Amino acid sequence: MSLFQGTFPELREFQVSAHEEIRQAVRDGHRMILLMAPTGSGKTILGFNVVRETNGKGNRAGFVCDRRVLISQTSNAARDVGLGNHGIIQANNPLLDLSRPFQIMSCQTLRRRGWPTDLDVVIVDEAHTLYATWVDELSVPPKACPRCGRSVVTDPGRPNFPRCEDRTGCRWKMPIVIGLSATPFTKGLGTVFTKLINAATMDHLVQKGILVPLRIFSCRRPNMEGAEVGSDGEWTERAQEKAEMVLVGDVITEWARLAQGKKTIAFGPTILYCEELAKKFNEAGIPAGVVCADTPDDLRQKRFDDFHWGRLTVLISVDALAKGFDQRDVEVVCDCRPLRKSLSTAIQMWGRGLRASIETGKTECRLLDFSGNIIRFADDFSRIYYEGLDKLDDGERLDREVREDKGKEPATCPKCGYTPMGGKKCVGCGYEIPKPVLHEHLPGEMKEIRLQGKNGAVLAPDEAHMWAQLCTYAKSHGKDNKWAFGHFIGIVGHKPPLNFRFETAPLIQPTPTTMSKLHSMRIAYAKAKAKGEKLQAAS
Repeated sequence: MSLFQGTFPELREFQVSAHEEIRQAVRDGHRMILLMAPTGSGKTILGFNVVRETNGKGNRAGFVCDRRVLISQTSNAARDVGLGNHGIIQANNPLLDLSRPFQIMSCQTLRRRGWPTDLDVVIVDEAHTLYATWVDELSVPPKACPRCGRSVVTDPGRPNFPRCEDRTGCRWKMPIVIGLSATPFTKGLGTVFTKLINAATMDHLVQKGILVPLRIFSCRRPNMEGAEVGSDGEWTERAQEKAEMVLVGDVITEWARLAQGKKTIAFGPTILYCEELAKKFNEAGIPAGVVCADTPDDLRQKRFDDFHWGRLTVLISVDALAKGFDQRDVEVVCDCRPLRKSLSTAIQMWGRGLRASIETGKTECRLLDFSGNIIRFADDFSRIYYEGLDKLDDGERLDREVREDKGKEPATCPKCGYTPMGGKKCVGCGYEIPKPVLHEHLPGEMKEIRLQGKNGAVLAPDEAHMWAQLCTYAKSHGKDNKWAFGHFIGIVGHKPPLNFRFETAPLIQPTPTTMSKLHSMRIAYAKAKAKGEKLQAAS
């Protein structure tokens, strides 16, 4: 009998498709399935829908939470959708009842007490966190049946589904596992899960109005040159804190300029930094509070309540707000936590402000980047935003690769001015870099623009194309008409025709050959300038 009879929400089209992909994956012989779904896509609802189907067939399901604070949140959410007939496996929880068909389980408690042996399906929340508690239990077949001690076997047609050899008496079998994650980038996921399903991309959710667009402001960045690096390849907390402390005043100033009065979440590298940032906000008359791992539960809840009701404008954390904290009216995220490897951490932080809020009329999320992360991760973030992941190994690479500060200003979208424009498509407006036009015209057609020499490489098929390339480069790198005009003369040998207008030139990405030519022109200019200065000094 249900503890509360709610109404299960009608699934969105992409959620229906994702659920069917899960069912098909099981039919195809996959038992360990990872579902990638961005923040705001309803990962919990997708998990609950699997539970609802499982219970509807008379089978038992479990839902694993990786943090104790998420147990009550998951339990309340389950009741709201009509899944109130559940027990909770958590230390000292009064709702412990193993007879119920749905169990919400604390990962920490399972480690101490052991697992139920009668679950048919298990949902693992935040599955990119590979806790041995569930990995060893759910992905590695035991040597003997945990119920009766008989041999564990597999059927020839279903090698991924170990079971007890006793089909009629014991009937134990390893459960189907559905992992949920917005950022499946952890090393080793490909050895645990055999199937990756993309429920939706961030771009798709923005187009559907489920998420709001991300409007990025690249503010003053910390100098991380020579900063201390830990054994994991990431900058140490001490190095992050030292670099960011210099920018505390800038955070307050820029926030007042770009986000005054907007409900804000900020992330810092250490608790000490978070407390210092909160102090400066409060001194400026902006109510702010800190929620971190060591914040007592009663104070944590009070600050959540104060933030919810507007008594706090800014809530600051290291990690505590990056996962599972969902308040739709958050309009600003301040990123003050420089990273060089962990794209997943960056996406988790930025995602806290992306949920749409129809009630408050929220139209965008402003990301104030004081860390340089949006520049370091621009290319990979653009790819995830539009495409998701093709395979689990791709995600692992994204959190393993070191991004160096290159010391140059990022490119700007020539269409909307968004900075930085990473990858092949602008996150700000969707402008896609066109493929270079490298075809050659037949004799008698418009004259090709070539590098010097009879057999020089083609820069452009004609002068109009050359002009468009230079204008596109100028617009995306903060340069003007004079720059394009001068470089056209330098390449072609004469002024552009009067009908070649900078403002109306089509957006055509420079060819690799043109980029090389521009690079050589910069070097030549720098050498000539240095030579001139030397001669002037000598005279």
